[in-house]
Amino acid sequence: MAIKIRLARGGSKKRPFYRIVAADSRMPRDGRFIEKLGTYNPLLPKDSEERVKMDVERVQYWLGQGAQTTDRVARFLEAAGVKEKTERNNPKKGTPGKKAQERAEEKAAKAADAAEAAADAE
Repeated sequence: MAIKIRLARGGSKKRPFYRIVAADSRMPRDGRFIEKLGTYNPLLPKDSEERVKMDVERVQYWLGQGAQTTDRVARFLEAAGVKEKTERNNPKKGTPGKKAQERAEEKAAKAADAAEAAADAE
């Protein structure tokens, strides 16, 4: 059984509130979980102590059992000093998709044609 330490969403529409849980990776996001490990309230200011609360001992127990963390929970653990900070490298994150690149090429070609036609007209 693959265990994940992840966020389970609660709260109402446009008022998110998350539980940090240890769950089987096959279970749905807000579904059955093994243990509640803490809470995360993104509506609170970033410097608030109530924003992220975790039972660090239980998190370390689950990590010792081989549990994997999601990216967001890993960032919480790095901030708490539980986990080593890892270098994240996603060089393609800011590049536009294939269709957007095609549209940009078409737009550049039209602009070049328009400039060439204007030069010929003069």
